[in-house]
Amino acid sequence: MRADELAAAAVTDPALQVLLQRVGSPRPPVAGLALDRPLVMGIVNVTPDSFSDGGRFLAADAAIEHALRLEAEGADILDIGGESTRPGSDAVGLDEECRRVLPVIQALAKQSRARISIDTRKAEVMRRAALEGVHILNDVSALAHDPQALQAAATTGLPVVLMHARGEPRIMQDNPVYADVVLDVYDWLAARLEACEQAGIGRDRLIVDPGIGFGKTLAHNLALLGSLGVIHGLGCPVLLGASRKSFIGRLTGAGSDDRLPGSIAAALVGAAQGVQILRVHDVAATRQALALWQGAFVGR
Repeated sequence: MRADELAAAAVTDPALQVLLQRVGSPRPPVAGLALDRPLVMGIVNVTPDSFSDGGRFLAADAAIEHALRLEAEGADILDIGGESTRPGSDAVGLDEECRRVLPVIQALAKQSRARISIDTRKAEVMRRAALEGVHILNDVSALAHDPQALQAAATTGLPVVLMHARGEPRIMQDNPVYADVVLDVYDWLAARLEACEQAGIGRDRLIVDPGIGFGKTLAHNLALLGSLGVIHGLGCPVLLGASRKSFIGRLTGAGSDDRLPGSIAAALVGAAQGVQILRVHDVAATRQALALWQGAFVGR
């Protein structure tokens, strides 16, 4: 349906009117960051087993140094995670996750001007990280893994990233099936948004992430990448995390350390569809690609 046909249909379709308003409305700032250009979220894995850089930044000093380097390269947000949620990974205990991430957050809260995000599924980690100064909560389970997560997130007052995932990380890649992956992910995220609003978390605090690589085949991931504009209909900023993920390798044969070209391509596909936050490993390269894209297509 063309834009003029959409506008004509909206005259008699209240639901479509709401959808068009959501898609066209400017998004409010996230943690004080304006969304007038794609924001770059730099990944800091304080883990021994993350799929791409597991173990490189497990020591707090190494993680802090890496985070500050990402900030210098142009990261608007630093996403600190102490539990790998790669396919096949096992859960990490609360004490161990806190031992990994809290010293890093404490140091960055004093040394960094970037916004700090905590990548966790645990309510207690959210609470403790909020007390240490994080600005954003990023939950790959969309606050569904921990029964206390909705209440904890509501109490912090912080923005929350709700990501779609199919099942637990250990089994999520075991034959994922959808009727229509784009619509199914959209509907699931819509249900999580409603649950958040019922828990007292306003939609203006919520960000959605379609969960590339989390319980999806190569075909599912490509379909989502090509239909990110649909996700804007949820009325929230959209985050895309495709950096170095295995679907790039399945498509091209590249190993996890050789997926920078595919990662940049995915970031630009997202930017072209209005994605507001790009979660990446390679901040400097992504910033350079975005600068050229913006100069050629946005700033002229």
